[in-house]
Amino acid sequence: MYVLGTAGHVDHGKSTLIAALTGVHPDRLKEEQERQMTIDLGFGWLKLPDGEEIGIVDVPGHRDFIENMLAGVGGLDAVLLVIAADEGVMPQTREHLAILDLLNIPRGLIVLNKIDLVADEEWLALVEEEIRSLTRGTILQNAPIVRVSARRGDGMAMLLKAIQQLLEGLPPRPDLGRPRLPIDRVFTLTGFGTIVTGTLLDGSFRLGDEVVILPANLPARIRGLQTHKKSEEIALPGRRTAINLAGLSVHELKRGDVVTLPGQYQSTTRLDVTIRLLADLRKPLRHGMQVKIFHGTAESMALVRLLGRNELLPGEQGLAQLELSHPFVAVRGDRLILRRPSPPETLGGGIVLDPHPVHRHRRFDPLIQERLQALQQGRPSDILLQASLELSIASLQEIARRAALDENTIVQTAQELIESRDWLVLQETDGDQALDRLIIATARWNTLTEQALSQIAAYHRLYPLRPGMPRQELIQRLHLSPAHFGILLERWLAKGLLKENQGRLALPEHEIRFTPAQEDQIQALFRRFSQQPYAPPTIPECIQSLGEEVFQALLTRGDLVAISAEIVFRRSDFEQMVERLRQALCREGHLTVAQVRDLFQSSRKYILPFLEYLDARGLTRREGDFRYWNQPCVDDSR
Repeated sequence: MYVLGTAGHVDHGKSTLIAALTGVHPDRLKEEQERQMTIDLGFGWLKLPDGEEIGIVDVPGHRDFIENMLAGVGGLDAVLLVIAADEGVMPQTREHLAILDLLNIPRGLIVLNKIDLVADEEWLALVEEEIRSLTRGTILQNAPIVRVSARRGDGMAMLLKAIQQLLEGLPPRPDLGRPRLPIDRVFTLTGFGTIVTGTLLDGSFRLGDEVVILPANLPARIRGLQTHKKSEEIALPGRRTAINLAGLSVHELKRGDVVTLPGQYQSTTRLDVTIRLLADLRKPLRHGMQVKIFHGTAESMALVRLLGRNELLPGEQGLAQLELSHPFVAVRGDRLILRRPSPPETLGGGIVLDPHPVHRHRRFDPLIQERLQALQQGRPSDILLQASLELSIASLQEIARRAALDENTIVQTAQELIESRDWLVLQETDGDQALDRLIIATARWNTLTEQALSQIAAYHRLYPLRPGMPRQELIQRLHLSPAHFGILLERWLAKGLLKENQGRLALPEHEIRFTPAQEDQIQALFRRFSQQPYAPPTIPECIQSLGEEVFQALLTRGDLVAISAEIVFRRSDFEQMVERLRQALCREGHLTVAQVRDLFQSSRKYILPFLEYLDARGLTRREGDFRYWNQPCVDDSR
């Protein structure tokens, strides 16, 4: 599933076009409808002729709302640059195109709208020539131009087909196992509570996931997931996603916050970047300037510290360190936009090289510049490390395919990464099969380990009387294959980070502990067991006295032994019954159900399930109406 966006000058018909494509007008604010102008982001979806559903983001075109536009274009797979046939290229056409180019939006179409207002074919040809001149050297230089009238419906079928062709062959967004959803909208619905929306990147969310909202590090739980108003169990990367969050109010959240899983990302107030300025700027970018930074759906003022120079001229590219006023969640390779706050103007774009630089760099240190240039150019070690992060857990051969490097370089660089402890080898191979080794980046190992411990700790808090989280549940929450999970679990168990008992995983220090009130209830019940040890309270009666969780905890801890769906004994009483029965059968040879009932002064209700339980475990055997001890009889007199 892909996300398509619009761009273009105000009143060139972007929202009308989306309404014609989807049947729903994206302008949702009263002021937008009154002014007939998009102010904030609008959202929708449409079904292509082949049945594929895609998300739509409609952005404002007016220069006063360009910063709202920037919040909508970060997660796009493709864009429609809408130009009115009667006006042609206008100022925001140019600025929007520059922004799309700086963000390197993968694919696009040019939509020549309002052709119903132009009868002159020569005029249309001139406008198209102007468009080709404008887009030369940009991401849209080879984009098809589709003529339409959104108001009258002309060309809409052709546009839908062109959108379908545009998206064909576009690779899906990768699932890197580290989901992040930059929030572009926060609202509440009666009966549901807090809902946030955005385009999901880099991983998947599941119903019930424990999440955090950065940068404030607010914990929450996913109570509901929707894509295009359809409820989902799993939200996949690249989709427009709505998340119903439990545990937070709308007042605690804002556009620009990021929903993610615990331990996977850290916010930052410092970024190492490479910056490219637009060629038509009036002034250079100088060291120490304050600019506005737009990244995903977030924005912040930032101090620009140019590295190796004092100013950057229009059209030039250079290295810089940005000191942010407000924290961001960013990863290497993310793109951002720089704008002058006053008078407002788009200055250029940047690519994040290091989202977490430890120090404030010395501006003219050649070693710093060399390191950042290596990150920018992509040394083999950086390329392999990034490829392994994207694949999460993979053989060196799979990483090599992703990195597209020659085998000798890969084998040599892999050894460097292993020796520097940037990589961990999860599974070695024999002989010369170096490319078959199973690799995980140390950063990914740390993230998965923290996530596993965090998920299990949350499970213990939620279910303190259970022995641990079922193994399969943790596999699903970590989005791992059973094979890869098994390899990781083996290491976690060996390091003493976790313990396992009958397919349930727990932290080493976890023990089932009852509250004083629960202990009182247990002792009261056990007094009833003492009064009639061989005809004790039934399982439904125990659950009524203690509750399901406490009762199951007593079974898990071994205090009780359930011999059927109805009958349960205290372990001490059960073991005593087994021993008395053994002695009687070894002495008498065989007994009937009635004789065993009389032995314990109980009833058939309890004794028959007791004997069937022992039969099933091979301690006794039934022949007709008689029970025999099925084990060697020990001479008790010795």
